[in-house]
Amino acid sequence: MLTVLVPASLAVVATLLGAIVSGRFQERAAERQIRVTHGQAIRRDRLEAVTALACAASDHRTAMWRRGDATITGAGPERIETLRGESHMTRSAITRPLVALRVLIEDQAVRAAADRMITLAYALRDAYASTEDLTAAREAAKVAHDDFVNTAARYLRPASTHPTLEQESTR
Repeated sequence: MLTVLVPASLAVVATLLGAIVSGRFQERAAERQIRVTHGQAIRRDRLEAVTALACAASDHRTAMWRRGDATITGAGPERIETLRGESHMTRSAITRPLVALRVLIEDQAVRAAADRMITLAYALRDAYASTEDLTAAREAAKVAHDDFVNTAARYLRPASTHPTLEQESTR
């Protein structure tokens, strides 16, 4: 009887251990998948914030250019007032993506590039003295825009080559 009971007991113990180990592997795989999915969602949200901010800043830069050009060339008061209203709307449109970027991205290089891009877009307002001043301000704002996009692109590289995102996906 002992010869039957010992192997049967070992088989039961081995089955239980196998089930526990298998369950733990499945649990870890599920946790890993959740981390990866969460990392992808955060990356997507960050990309959306960067894209929305870059577009809003570009729209504002364009609106400020048109407003400045109208002021310099002596457009009528109705036209200038219309362009002023448009520039107020585009400036307001910067707020939401800027807040999203600040909440989602703590990287100081990305934040500094965003601040510089926005500051130079806003600075077009102070360049209404001449077409040359306005053009120089617009070119500086374009360069800052490109710098922001390039800095954000480096930050948003795929997780396999980005230490910050890789660390976040393994937490």
